[in-house]
Amino acid sequence: MSDASGLAVSITQSFSILIAFQTIIIKEIRRFARIWVQTLLPPAITMVLYFVIFGHLMGGRLGNMGGHSYMQFIVPGLIMMAVITNSYANVVSSFFGNKFQRSIEELLVSPTPEWVILLGYVMGGVARGLAVGIIVMLLSLVFTGFMLQHLWATLLVVLLTAALFSTLGFINGLFAKKFDDISIVPTFILTPLTYFGGVFYSIELLPLVWQKLSLLNPIVYMVDAFRYGLLGANQFNVGLSLLMMAILNLAFFLYALYLLKKGTGLKA
Repeated sequence: MSDASGLAVSITQSFSILIAFQTIIIKEIRRFARIWVQTLLPPAITMVLYFVIFGHLMGGRLGNMGGHSYMQFIVPGLIMMAVITNSYANVVSSFFGNKFQRSIEELLVSPTPEWVILLGYVMGGVARGLAVGIIVMLLSLVFTGFMLQHLWATLLVVLLTAALFSTLGFINGLFAKKFDDISIVPTFILTPLTYFGGVFYSIELLPLVWQKLSLLNPIVYMVDAFRYGLLGANQFNVGLSLLMMAILNLAFFLYALYLLKKGTGLKA
């Protein structure tokens, strides 16, 4: 009888955790979907400008790159740039907003485990990153055509990338003390790393010293692996790139979970 009672309690707890996880994700998706004019439309317009200016106007003069037209070459990089910035922005703005309004405290004092809270926010960021990535991919078809070469690699790269930067957005939200703080990392770290991540050029064109420095930029491997998924072209071993992304995801997720359990940035 006691075993049956214990099993019933375990099932009830698991069901409660699933409901909490589902609730957080739905809340996050509804949040960015409700204000789609601010969350989904601007990155779409920005990417169209990139396609027109860099791909159409300049691409014809630059010729081929990496065995493909310049327009095709930049498509994977622009999609990844959109996924990175939007998955990061979604979590950091949402979590810090809840922290600023002190509504996050209601969630923290509930029986919901910290890992469920963290994973819920991360998956919300992944959802927005994927939504924007799909929009940009569809827009790219207006300007150029390409065949999806490796579906498994494409899905893995975009999911791991969106999850990683969603987690980093959560960490930024924990440390941020005012709204200005949530723009420091994107402005001074994320944007430079993205632009120097091989989005608009092959790092083989760089001088040797800069090529070596570029190898320290993880976004280079993410863009390269995603380019392999879409175009079949790559400079680095895709398996190693995916392994690196998986390790980074695990490391930063555990770090964010540690900070959340410790109450970093949440305690007065």
